[in-house]
Amino acid sequence: MTALAAPPAGPPAAPEGRRGRSGRGPGRPPRSRAGRGRHGGRIAHAVLGIAVLVSAFPFYWTIVAASRSNADLARTPPSLLPGPNLGHNLRQVLVEADIGRALLNSLIVSGSVTVGTVLCSTLAGFAFAKLRFRGRGMLLSLTVATMMIPPQLAVIPLFMLIARLQWVNQLQSVVLPGLVSAFGVFFMRQILVQSLPDELIEAARVDGASTARIFRSVVLPIARPGMAVLGLLTFMTSWNDFFWPVVALSSQEPTVQVALRQLGGGYVHDQSVIMAGTLLGTLPVLLVFGLLGRQIVGGIMQGAVKG
Repeated sequence: MTALAAPPAGPPAAPEGRRGRSGRGPGRPPRSRAGRGRHGGRIAHAVLGIAVLVSAFPFYWTIVAASRSNADLARTPPSLLPGPNLGHNLRQVLVEADIGRALLNSLIVSGSVTVGTVLCSTLAGFAFAKLRFRGRGMLLSLTVATMMIPPQLAVIPLFMLIARLQWVNQLQSVVLPGLVSAFGVFFMRQILVQSLPDELIEAARVDGASTARIFRSVVLPIARPGMAVLGLLTFMTSWNDFFWPVVALSSQEPTVQVALRQLGGGYVHDQSVIMAGTLLGTLPVLLVFGLLGRQIVGGIMQGAVKG
């Protein structure tokens, strides 16, 4: 009679091909690589944290300086903690300059310029990106070429034009010259070239949609993240503009940047009052960024998923 073979004493050994390099079995990364990944993540977070602190420190210092007195700011070293004089400095700002009217004027000017620039730039960008017409390339080249002209060269003829139209010291003299931006046209053109497929436009035309309907129903939803970015950049540029408003407007119809130059007057400039006015002028920009931040992040994430 043939004897039966004895069963193996232990569990079968795993094949060599399925074992990890560290001998810990499949599906388990070596400890050294995981450690290096965690170490690299900590370094990245530390660098990002330092970058955030460096970027946020000027705004924090504005709050500190606006809440201190001028004597406190002159000390060495200055205090890095907020003080008790914020309310007094803000009231002083309202006394020295008509900051309420200036904020309203800046909101009207910046809002009008932003809406006009985004709408006109999106329309022109769609035409340059997807429509076929004679002279398209030449017109686009001329539009981009205007970006190389310094804006200071247009101040004298532009002022002569608004003087002939009797718009001096009126808000339309600041609004109308900024309704169209060559940068905005080129920016939206590039956005639509990359994110708007020609097949969508062709399908809409097959369904009988007009160009206006295509722009309203197809182009605007796709271009919304780019429009949010352009709107934020345009609002910040118009809000911070000083050169042209100080030429076209008077102290009776100032914008924020024009009104701020009236603060802290005297033999010794009161830096705390100036910083309090600067803080008031910065808050609307932060509010706009908070409103448009989700659209901007959404556009970035959408591009990352597609790309």
